[in-house]
Amino acid sequence: MKFRKKPKEIETSCGTCCHKPKKWYKERLFILGIFLIVFLIISYFTPALKPFYDSFKLYALIMWLPVIVGFLIGGIIDYFIPKEYIEKYLSRHRKRTIVYAIMFGFLMTACCHGILAIGIELYRKGASTSAIVAFFLASPWANLPITVLLFGFFGIKAVLIIVSALIIAFITGLIFLKLEKRGWVECDKCQRGEDTPLHEDFSIIQDIKRRVREYKFTKTNLKKAFKGTISGSWTLAKMVLWWILIGMTFAAIANAYIPAHLFVTYMGPSLLGLFVTLLFATIIEVCSEGSSPLSFEIYNQTGAFGNSFTFLMAGVVTDYTEIGLIWQNIGKKAALWIPVITIPQVLIISYIFNTFL
Repeated sequence: MKFRKKPKEIETSCGTCCHKPKKWYKERLFILGIFLIVFLIISYFTPALKPFYDSFKLYALIMWLPVIVGFLIGGIIDYFIPKEYIEKYLSRHRKRTIVYAIMFGFLMTACCHGILAIGIELYRKGASTSAIVAFFLASPWANLPITVLLFGFFGIKAVLIIVSALIIAFITGLIFLKLEKRGWVECDKCQRGEDTPLHEDFSIIQDIKRRVREYKFTKTNLKKAFKGTISGSWTLAKMVLWWILIGMTFAAIANAYIPAHLFVTYMGPSLLGLFVTLLFATIIEVCSEGSSPLSFEIYNQTGAFGNSFTFLMAGVVTDYTEIGLIWQNIGKKAALWIPVITIPQVLIISYIFNTFL
């Protein structure tokens, strides 16, 4: 069984480039990592900075295992799941297409910025606007690596975050499906009157059977699988780990130096707190993985689980990088409808969480 060879680097807005790989010492992860190590050493010996060191260490102890497990899962998916599986079912204008888009979003391993390049490429190859929007909304919070990370922070309550994100993705996808039919959002497939999925003659079941039948469990193949998984994990790490470190840094600063009463006053479990959290998340452009420790810090300081959910989801539904990219590649109406449709859903679910949890 042979698997499609992966490019050495993946083109994403997170900084990796498929045309000419960067030197290792020019990678943002390396630069940020060196800076943080030096700063943490200084913090350890500086009384005024010691609270930051202690907070960062606490987050590192919480996150290291979920992050490693998440990267390994991502590497397995990256190596073993061909892109054709994802492309095949995203072009029809049907409710099941939205379900497929959400399922495939669950299988994706890129960060919320990295997923943009993948989604736009799928759109150019024929995926519908409604499918792409559902794909964008499901991927950051429902994909497997982030699921592991969220469980590391929130425990069993992470299920509520993931299920709610999937519900919002599904509802938004259905609404966009209606908007497509009325011509209220841009959609190349609608304009061409086409409804034929990509790889029409391609059978996933038959392909899996063929791969299993042809695969030989030899030392060489197992070695290739191991290297491919590690390579995919490392590519994913370069995309998202530096965002995680940024989020950990912000969260450690907040934990160490922002008085708890300010969190309770301005980001507490109230409507005002929800709107302040929404504004805060909109202003701070942090990748989904980086948002996780910040959202946990909000929950840790205020006990407002709904506010944490707002912070997580708002980082996606009000992400000006995402909206700008959709504006440029799909259309301005599609870009503007996303926050209009999603923000009320986020606030309603967050209010329910704050009221009953």
